[in-house]
Amino acid sequence: MSCLLSFRLVLRWRWLLAPVFLTLVCAASAEDSWSVVGPAGGDARAFAAVPGEPNHLYLGTTNSRLYESKDEGATWHRLAKLDAEDGFVLDSIVVDTADPSTLYVGAWKDSDGGGLWISHDAGKSWSQCDAFKGRPVHALVQAPSDPKILIAGTLTGVFRSEDAGANWEQISPEGDKEIHEIESLAVDPANPEIIYAGTWHLPWKTTNGGKTWRNIKQGLIVDSDVFSIIVDPEHSKTVYLSACSGIYKSENAGVLFHKIQGIPSEARRTRVLMQDPEDRQVVYAGTTEGLYKTVNGGKTFKRMTDSDVVVNDVFVDPKDGNHVLLATDRGGVLASEDAGATFTASNEGVSERKVAALLVDRGNADHLYAGVVNDKTFGGVFQSTDGGVSWTQVGEGLDGRDVYALGQTKDGTVVAGTNEGIFLLDPPTGSDAATEGASPAAAAAVAWEPKNTIANTIVKTATEKAHGMRVTVEKQEKAPVVELEGRVNSLDVGGDVWAASTGSGVLTSHDQGATWQGGPVMGVGGYLSVTVHEETVVAARTDGVAISKDGGKSWWPMGLPTMLTRIHRVVFSPDGTLWLGAREGVYFTADQGQTWMWIQRLPFRDVDDLSYDAALKRMLVSSRSSDQIFAIDPKTMTWDWWQTGYPVALIRGAGERLVAASLDDGVLVSPNAVGVETGQK
Repeated sequence: MSCLLSFRLVLRWRWLLAPVFLTLVCAASAEDSWSVVGPAGGDARAFAAVPGEPNHLYLGTTNSRLYESKDEGATWHRLAKLDAEDGFVLDSIVVDTADPSTLYVGAWKDSDGGGLWISHDAGKSWSQCDAFKGRPVHALVQAPSDPKILIAGTLTGVFRSEDAGANWEQISPEGDKEIHEIESLAVDPANPEIIYAGTWHLPWKTTNGGKTWRNIKQGLIVDSDVFSIIVDPEHSKTVYLSACSGIYKSENAGVLFHKIQGIPSEARRTRVLMQDPEDRQVVYAGTTEGLYKTVNGGKTFKRMTDSDVVVNDVFVDPKDGNHVLLATDRGGVLASEDAGATFTASNEGVSERKVAALLVDRGNADHLYAGVVNDKTFGGVFQSTDGGVSWTQVGEGLDGRDVYALGQTKDGTVVAGTNEGIFLLDPPTGSDAATEGASPAAAAAVAWEPKNTIANTIVKTATEKAHGMRVTVEKQEKAPVVELEGRVNSLDVGGDVWAASTGSGVLTSHDQGATWQGGPVMGVGGYLSVTVHEETVVAARTDGVAISKDGGKSWWPMGLPTMLTRIHRVVFSPDGTLWLGAREGVYFTADQGQTWMWIQRLPFRDVDDLSYDAALKRMLVSSRSSDQIFAIDPKTMTWDWWQTGYPVALIRGAGERLVAASLDDGVLVSPNAVGVETGQK
């Protein structure tokens, strides 16, 4: 029977907190570099091609990074990170038509961050334009007839430069209540004084370089966000415009628009329009529900991809209209060699995944699993059998769920905790279908099976007659079976007792996941971390820790240092010592919370993840607020550290190397072998 004491209960036993001083053993060389190894893909936002060289492409992402390809998008490499801060969306890339070594990139982050970055050496070095520091730039174009003229769109209006970006002036009325929040821009191919501007409200046009503006809303559904505007370079009176209400076309330079039929009217946004440079009757429409295409100037459209493809930009090769690239949410770059009839991923070198879970196969350190979030059908779990060199998506059965936890059982089965329950990989890792070299049919058989049955028992009292007397007895009855549907934050399935921490409480299983028991612990849910040592289970919330000594049947509150303000992770080392990562740093107890030791000289305090590596015999420590990771020797209290160069979500040992999950850059691998005996790099 569970103890229903609250975490607010004043504990009667005494605990002692003592600092433990760690000694630095070795540090990573500043010249060392951790490698980003994938999984390939993520969010891609915008393309730009070097004029006259369609094989030379640039790609903007949602994480401040710019990529480059010199083989028509077949492979990519990271060219630059425009700002030390993560999260800038690179939506606008311009390659100077007069000097292809000059690049312009407009970026934004929320409503109060962004800017314009300029490079004059093909992306080797960058400077930020003073005029737009801290100001979101949502649109940027170069005048086709005069490359010195650039037009930029911000939340406050339209800006113009006549000296290749050296100086800028606002050409829309300052403080105007209508011409602001500029999302799209287009310039007449022959006359740089004619500018079209799409706002979050409606489109506008100037024919005199911004001296006067007029609304060109005739024919549009009112209050339509204008995401893209294109002007036919051969027939400048032909203007296409996309908005949240659909796609529009004008044959008289915007005097009157008519809505193009052919795209269904369900809720979707057309983020980009792109004309085929060879055949002007062919126009691609990238929407939040797939790619559409017209071959007759907009009379009819046909959807070319599945509806789960979110298209942010389209590139059509000016020398080969069959070669089409898409920049998409979650799926990265998709490539077609048949004018959009079919697409395949083209993400070699692109790593923009948010990896929330990482598992190293206990029997093979080169066999890695990465669980990702926010990628829906393009995500789930990826596995690598070669130490991260290549990855394969293993998503069958997860149905687009986010993966927050990965664990491995004694027999090698991989278990995933998702935003909607627990899943086992069938067949388990180590079977023929899950190993390298498996046939396509065998590989296809690898799928995730849900293991979400919660079968609790309840105790009821009843009055019965025994030996002529009426007595009160307790009887255990099966509660109605329910299915786990919520988020699983962590798993420990390495022993006979399996445990899972969830938003609704803690679950344990004694039959390899066939059924689970549990729920709220200490009367509450919101458990972030769980760890198991034999029959002892410890679960943590942000403000408390509970312990069970009977495999999850009953629970008690654990004594904690009073200065703790936020707990993130708990983990057992093999000797039964409990380690705790919190905002205040790393703590450990060898007597189940009666006394605690504090790692005082650890360089960072906000510890998000802990894991014990059996091969290294070290406790691995990481913080999302730092690019450093630490390996603590529990016996000598010496520690090693490495600087990854990326914010790290968690760190794991993989044979003689370390692997890490970054916040936005996928999986990282350490540059050198790690000494198993000494822990030294």
